[in-house]
Amino acid sequence: MNPPNDSGRQGGQPQGQHPLSDAAKASQAKTHMLFRSFIVAVLGSFFVYQLDINYLWLSALLTVAAIVLGIMVLIRYAKFKESRFVLFGTISGLVVVAVQVLLLVSSALFFNQVRDYQQCSRQALTQQAASKCQTQLEESLPRFR
Repeated sequence: MNPPNDSGRQGGQPQGQHPLSDAAKASQAKTHMLFRSFIVAVLGSFFVYQLDINYLWLSALLTVAAIVLGIMVLIRYAKFKESRFVLFGTISGLVVVAVQVLLLVSSALFFNQVRDYQQCSRQALTQQAASKCQTQLEESLPRFR
Protein backbone atom coordinates (compact mmCIF):
# COMPACT_ATOMS: atom_id res chain seq x y z
CA MET A 1 0.00 0.00 0.00
CA ASN A 2 1.38 3.41 -0.96
CA PRO A 3 1.41 6.27 1.56
CA PRO A 4 -0.63 9.37 0.65
CA ASN A 5 1.31 11.92 -1.38
CA ASP A 6 1.15 15.32 0.31
CA SER A 7 4.03 16.84 -1.65
CA GLY A 8 1.65 19.23 -3.46
CA ARG A 9 -0.14 20.40 -0.30
CA GLN A 10 0.88 22.62 2.55
CA GLY A 11 -1.40 23.08 5.51
CA GLY A 12 -4.48 21.79 3.66
CA GLN A 13 -4.17 24.40 0.89
CA PRO A 14 -3.22 23.52 -2.69
CA GLN A 15 0.27 24.61 -3.59
CA GLY A 16 0.37 28.11 -5.05
CA GLN A 17 -2.86 29.29 -3.36
CA HIS A 18 -2.89 31.50 -0.33
CA PRO A 19 -5.69 31.64 2.20
CA LEU A 20 -8.12 34.47 1.49
CA SER A 21 -8.04 37.50 3.73
CA ASP A 22 -11.18 38.65 5.51
CA ALA A 23 -11.57 41.53 3.04
CA ALA A 24 -11.27 39.14 0.07
CA LYS A 25 -13.82 36.77 1.63
CA ALA A 26 -16.23 39.69 2.20
CA SER A 27 -15.75 40.88 -1.37
CA GLN A 28 -16.35 37.39 -2.72
CA ALA A 29 -19.47 37.00 -0.56
CA LYS A 30 -20.83 40.33 -1.83
CA THR A 31 -20.18 39.34 -5.45
CA HIS A 32 -21.95 36.02 -4.94
CA MET A 33 -24.90 37.76 -3.27
CA LEU A 34 -25.17 40.19 -6.20
CA PHE A 35 -24.93 37.26 -8.64
CA ARG A 36 -27.72 35.35 -6.87
CA SER A 37 -29.87 38.50 -6.86
CA PHE A 38 -29.18 38.91 -10.58
CA ILE A 39 -30.27 35.34 -11.31
CA VAL A 40 -33.45 35.78 -9.25
CA ALA A 41 -34.26 39.01 -11.11
CA VAL A 42 -33.72 37.38 -14.52
CA LEU A 43 -35.84 34.34 -13.69
CA GLY A 44 -38.47 36.47 -11.96
CA SER A 45 -38.78 38.73 -14.98
CA PHE A 46 -39.19 35.75 -17.30
CA PHE A 47 -41.78 33.97 -15.14
CA VAL A 48 -43.79 37.12 -14.40
CA TYR A 49 -43.93 37.80 -18.15
CA GLN A 50 -45.44 34.34 -18.61
CA LEU A 51 -48.24 35.02 -16.12
CA ASP A 52 -50.32 37.72 -17.77
CA ILE A 53 -49.84 40.73 -20.00
CA ASN A 54 -51.28 42.92 -17.24
CA TYR A 55 -48.07 42.30 -15.25
CA LEU A 56 -45.91 43.72 -18.02
CA TRP A 57 -44.86 46.62 -15.77
CA LEU A 58 -43.55 44.22 -13.11
CA SER A 59 -41.64 42.20 -15.65
CA ALA A 60 -40.11 45.43 -17.02
CA LEU A 61 -39.12 46.50 -13.50
CA LEU A 62 -37.46 43.14 -12.82
CA THR A 63 -35.69 43.33 -16.19
CA VAL A 64 -34.25 46.75 -15.36
CA ALA A 65 -33.13 45.44 -11.96
CA ALA A 66 -31.49 42.46 -13.70
CA ILE A 67 -29.63 44.75 -16.10
CA VAL A 68 -28.32 46.90 -13.25
CA LEU A 69 -27.30 43.89 -11.15
CA GLY A 70 -25.66 42.22 -14.16
CA ILE A 71 -23.58 45.29 -14.88
CA MET A 72 -22.60 45.53 -11.21
CA VAL A 73 -21.46 41.88 -11.20
CA LEU A 74 -19.45 42.38 -14.41
CA ILE A 75 -17.73 45.44 -12.90
CA ARG A 76 -16.91 43.50 -9.73
CA TYR A 77 -15.52 40.65 -11.83
CA ALA A 78 -13.30 43.03 -13.82
CA LYS A 79 -12.14 44.76 -10.66
CA PHE A 80 -11.54 41.76 -8.38
CA LYS A 81 -11.13 38.85 -10.85
CA GLU A 82 -13.72 36.70 -9.10
CA SER A 83 -14.94 33.25 -10.17
CA ARG A 84 -15.21 32.46 -13.90
CA PHE A 85 -18.50 30.70 -13.15
CA VAL A 86 -19.91 34.07 -12.06
CA LEU A 87 -18.65 35.67 -15.29
CA PHE A 88 -20.14 32.93 -17.48
CA GLY A 89 -23.44 33.00 -15.59
CA THR A 90 -23.67 36.77 -15.78
CA ILE A 91 -22.98 36.92 -19.51
CA SER A 92 -25.52 34.14 -20.14
CA GLY A 93 -28.07 35.94 -17.98
CA LEU A 94 -27.51 39.22 -19.82
CA VAL A 95 -28.19 37.45 -23.13
CA VAL A 96 -31.49 36.21 -21.68
CA VAL A 97 -32.23 39.75 -20.46
CA ALA A 98 -31.59 41.12 -23.96
CA VAL A 99 -34.16 38.68 -25.38
CA GLN A 100 -36.52 39.62 -22.54
CA VAL A 101 -36.18 43.31 -23.46
CA LEU A 102 -37.21 42.51 -27.05
CA LEU A 103 -40.22 40.56 -25.77
CA LEU A 104 -41.25 43.38 -23.44
CA VAL A 105 -40.95 46.03 -26.14
CA SER A 106 -42.97 44.01 -28.64
CA SER A 107 -45.61 43.21 -26.00
CA ALA A 108 -45.84 46.87 -25.04
CA LEU A 109 -46.27 47.90 -28.68
CA PHE A 110 -49.05 45.35 -29.24
CA PHE A 111 -50.48 45.36 -25.73
CA ASN A 112 -54.17 45.30 -26.69
CA GLN A 113 -53.73 42.53 -29.25
CA VAL A 114 -51.77 40.33 -26.84
CA ARG A 115 -54.28 40.96 -24.03
CA ASP A 116 -57.17 39.96 -26.30
CA TYR A 117 -55.30 36.84 -27.40
CA GLN A 118 -54.62 35.81 -23.80
CA GLN A 119 -58.25 36.24 -22.85
CA CYS A 120 -59.39 34.25 -25.88
CA SER A 121 -56.90 31.43 -25.32
CA ARG A 122 -57.86 31.08 -21.65
CA GLN A 123 -61.44 30.42 -22.69
CA ALA A 124 -60.55 28.06 -25.53
CA LEU A 125 -61.37 24.49 -24.56
CA THR A 126 -60.58 22.81 -27.86
CA GLN A 127 -57.71 22.90 -30.31
CA GLN A 128 -60.01 24.44 -32.90
CA ALA A 129 -60.90 27.30 -30.54
CA ALA A 130 -57.21 27.85 -29.73
CA SER A 131 -56.31 28.03 -33.42
CA LYS A 132 -59.17 30.52 -33.93
CA CYS A 133 -57.63 32.72 -31.21
CA GLN A 134 -54.28 32.56 -32.95
CA THR A 135 -55.87 33.46 -36.30
CA GLN A 136 -57.59 36.46 -34.69
CA LEU A 137 -54.23 37.58 -33.25
CA GLU A 138 -52.53 37.29 -36.64
CA GLU A 139 -55.31 39.31 -38.29
CA SER A 140 -55.17 42.03 -35.63
CA LEU A 141 -51.42 42.60 -36.01
CA PRO A 142 -50.22 45.07 -38.65
CA ARG A 143 -48.89 43.60 -41.89
CA PHE A 144 -45.35 44.50 -42.93
CA ARG A 145 -44.53 43.99 -46.60
